[in-house]
Amino acid sequence: METVFLSLSKNDFQDLLAETVNACLKYNNKPNTPTEPTDRWFNVDELCSYLPDRPAKQTIYGKVSSNEIPHYKDSKKLRFLKSEIDQWLKQGRKKTSLELQTDIETATDTFLSKRKQSLKN
Repeated sequence: METVFLSLSKNDFQDLLAETVNACLKYNNKPNTPTEPTDRWFNVDELCSYLPDRPAKQTIYGKVSSNEIPHYKDSKKLRFLKSEIDQWLKQGRKKTSLELQTDIETATDTFLSKRKQSLKN
C-alpha cells in the first residue's frame, strides 16, 4: 500500500472528510431492495406448501367453498394473494390474558366516562 501525503488546508481537509462521511452514510442508508416481490400469487398447490400446517387440497377447497379463506377465481382457477393469506393467518392470533384484561379495563373506563358525561347533560 502506497502512502501519499497531501498538503491540504484545515478547511479543505474538513470538507474532504465531510464529503467522504456523507457519501458513506448515503450509501448505507439506501433502502434494501427486496429480492422477492412483496406480493405474489399462489395456486392451490403453492398455497398448500406455503401454509404452516400443510393442508391437503381438499381442505383448501372446503375453506374456499365456505368463504373462510381470501381467494380469487379466474374462470375455473383459484388464486390466492400472499399478502391476504398472511393477513388471514394473523387474524387467527389469540390474545393473551394480560391483553384481554387491558382491553376490558379500557372498555370499562371508556363506558364509565361516557356514562358520567351523559348523566351531567
